[in-house]
Amino acid sequence: MIQQGKRAVEGEEDYKVNIMKIKILNRTNEEIKFVVDGISVPFANALRRIMMVEVPTLAIEDVYFRENDSVMFDEVIAHRLGLIPLKFNPETLNFREDCSCEGEGCPNCQVVFELEKEGPCMVYSKDLKSSSEEVAPLYDNIPIVKLEKGQRLSLEAIAILGRGKDHIKWKAAIASYKYYPIIKINSKKCDNCGKCIKACPKNVLALDKDKVVIQNIEECSLCKACVEACGDKEAIEVTGDENKFIFTVESVSGLSPMDIVLKSCEILEEKSNELLKLL
Repeated sequence: MIQQGKRAVEGEEDYKVNIMKIKILNRTNEEIKFVVDGISVPFANALRRIMMVEVPTLAIEDVYFRENDSVMFDEVIAHRLGLIPLKFNPETLNFREDCSCEGEGCPNCQVVFELEKEGPCMVYSKDLKSSSEEVAPLYDNIPIVKLEKGQRLSLEAIAILGRGKDHIKWKAAIASYKYYPIIKINSKKCDNCGKCIKACPKNVLALDKDKVVIQNIEECSLCKACVEACGDKEAIEVTGDENKFIFTVESVSGLSPMDIVLKSCEILEEKSNELLKLL
């Protein structure tokens, strides 16, 4: 994060950079959880919003039906197709409006899927045949529609890049954050009765050698159930660090959680640089 500062000489300006500390708590193919230290609430919220609605993803936009004998209307099937997450290489695709084909549609800005099925059968996402080896449905077993005997479904679907702020089908992730917990136990007022330990739904507190101790502090949800259990003794205090946050990012697209976080940082940096230019 870049902040503007003033030099001693009037009229001159300099810039200083706040150093952020990042610690990854857990990482899988679907979700990443990490701690960021050294940022503000507006910065954290900006990063969260960008992760959800501004990171480009690929989704089916146009569907051309050649034949549909199923019980579902064309619009319903098209809607279902648009919500199927697609895995893709973000480095090889352009936005339609930025492509050299000027929006006409080419392999650099769109991917074409073909679907041909005849009942009786269930049509799944794996039945979509892609024009690109790098693009395919993220999951093979997403049901689209059931076809009875004699019913046919034939269509062509075109996938393009988009952003979650334009439509939910392009949403990259579900992102959230919370203050990093600060738990203080007053040894002078705490009688180690254990009520706070039983009240904590996250098992953050434990009894060690007849003394209440803190464990797995990152799991604390700041619900303050432990504080309420202590009553008026004021033996325990729970607050949140306003400059340290725990982020949880779950991918709902074909991008990995790490790619979403890195791309969000790039977008935020671009927006910050543009704002500095305007200022």
